[in-house]
Amino acid sequence: QVQLVESGGGLVQAGDSLRLSCEASGLTFTYYAMGWFRQAPGKEREFVAAVNWRGSITYYGESVKGRFTISRDISRDNSKRTVYLQMNSLKPEDTAIYFCATEIAATMAASPPRRQNEYGYWGQGTQVTVSS
Repeated sequence: QVQLVESGGGLVQAGDSLRLSCEASGLTFTYYAMGWFRQAPGKEREFVAAVNWRGSITYYGESVKGRFTISRDISRDNSKRTVYLQMNSLKPEDTAIYFCATEIAATMAASPPRRQNEYGYWGQGTQVTVSS
């Protein structure tokens, strides 16, 4: 059973930092790109960041460039893979539910996908609230 479990969300003040984690299990995630998306109240889900399967190439949404960093690591037996989202200099407009996801198939592409329909497995989300 494929599972993605996010953690690390919370309530912070503008300018603070948070680190989100997403633990993925149930597939050989070694070869899957992974990404973060977010959805604010009344808005569509938007792309935040993505990392390729090697961890060597990352992409970011325009609104988070320079403030957020995505990274990933793997358990020794390849059974679990964790992706992180380090969020610095948080702003009230970063308030949203943050979702992690893995690409729909292990394409082993050099560049990670940025469109939602290229992701097949999703976590349940973690709430991030930034007060002004």
